[in-house]
Amino acid sequence: MSFDKNKTKFLLEERDIPHVWQNPAADLPSMAPILDSTTRRALGRQELTSSMAPELAEQELSVERDFEIPEAVREIYRQWRPTPLHRARRLEQALGTPARIYFKNESVAPTGSFKPNTSVPQAYYNHLAGKRGLIVETGAGQWGCAVAYAAALFDMSVQVFMVRVSYQQKPYRRSLMETYGATCIPSPSDTTRAGRSILADRPDHPGSLGVAKSEALELAMADKTLGYARGSGLNYVCAHQSVIGQEAIRQMDIAQEYPDIVIGCAGGGSNLAGLAFPFLRAQQLGGPKVRLIAAEPSACPTLTRGRIAYDYADAMRLTPLFRMHTLGHRFIPPAVHAGGLRAHNIAPVISRAVEEGFMEAVALRQVDCFEAGVLFARTEGIVPAPESTHALRAAINEALRCKAEGRAQTILFGLSGHGNFDLAAYEQYLSGRLQDDSLDDAAVAHGLASIPAVELA
Repeated sequence: MSFDKNKTKFLLEERDIPHVWQNPAADLPSMAPILDSTTRRALGRQELTSSMAPELAEQELSVERDFEIPEAVREIYRQWRPTPLHRARRLEQALGTPARIYFKNESVAPTGSFKPNTSVPQAYYNHLAGKRGLIVETGAGQWGCAVAYAAALFDMSVQVFMVRVSYQQKPYRRSLMETYGATCIPSPSDTTRAGRSILADRPDHPGSLGVAKSEALELAMADKTLGYARGSGLNYVCAHQSVIGQEAIRQMDIAQEYPDIVIGCAGGGSNLAGLAFPFLRAQQLGGPKVRLIAAEPSACPTLTRGRIAYDYADAMRLTPLFRMHTLGHRFIPPAVHAGGLRAHNIAPVISRAVEEGFMEAVALRQVDCFEAGVLFARTEGIVPAPESTHALRAAINEALRCKAEGRAQTILFGLSGHGNFDLAAYEQYLSGRLQDDSLDDAAVAHGLASIPAVELA
């Protein structure tokens, strides 16, 4: 294979789509069990099937290293996978850095983000389980759009509870869901007991992923013909996203490079896990050491200001208890535009990786991230999603550190999605009206106070 030192795009063939999903839980010290919220006993496969298709419950609890990707799912993946890897040469030049910056471009997927990597298999497994439709929550709308798309492929209905502030900020994501055939409801809503209870306490509630999750779970649990699909956080979701990192490792080999630093934005954690954990596995098998960085918003600093504890994944305590970094299930983050990162909790596998020192976390401010997004658009031509600007901002910060130190390191970050439906946020930034939402100690303390005291059975 000849090598072009000026190449900027690194592609794989359809035959190179991974055949397995890598299980991130297998690459970490023994994970804490999921607990029943009443008995405090570890949950098994049968209990988890109340909110998961049987195959997904099996993957959630598995310690196997890999799960085979069904051929029916790989066939759908061929519509957009493998996704390209790019070298951001013009961004490097604009920064004047000796660092080499690469990004894995998941914005080419249907609906414009990485989310179909897991929405397709979840729709597939729920379809096999006989579900006629899916109910989900969504933050900024990427997950709702991805589920709407995937469900259409299997002739399933979809109902989406979208965090109210994002429902108002991002009307075109709502329109995209409806185009695929989904029904989109702003959360909190008067559709559910959970929503009515929350609105009774605070009629102007901006919504949160925890609240939307409560509404979706309430309806899914009341109708056994409907399945619930989880956009992030769970082990099997992180496993499905490992196609990102597996492809990236092969593409970095084509580029005759290997990253010193791998960066992903951190909300629920699956995008970050999908990119980072294949590199962690390679390192554990004797490969080069890599710094793994989680880039989260300072307005929702789950990893940097949260606590490791057992907590609920939803506001109304319908989920089991997970051991993870959390700001408390009653935490309400400010209305930043990176709605997909406004989660009070993060994937237990990400939390454990940070806890064990395999990964580090940084918290970044909204205006700084949009500044990075505009620079990226003007140099590389892609308008990144507000969530993706966090990974980009962290990558730029590392590249500027390399410039100051005179070090030519290789940086890889995940472009988790495009921002074509987020231009109202960019308009606010360009007009000088975008502000950094402050998060005071009292708001953090209020959220942390909702974490339950858990004694193991």
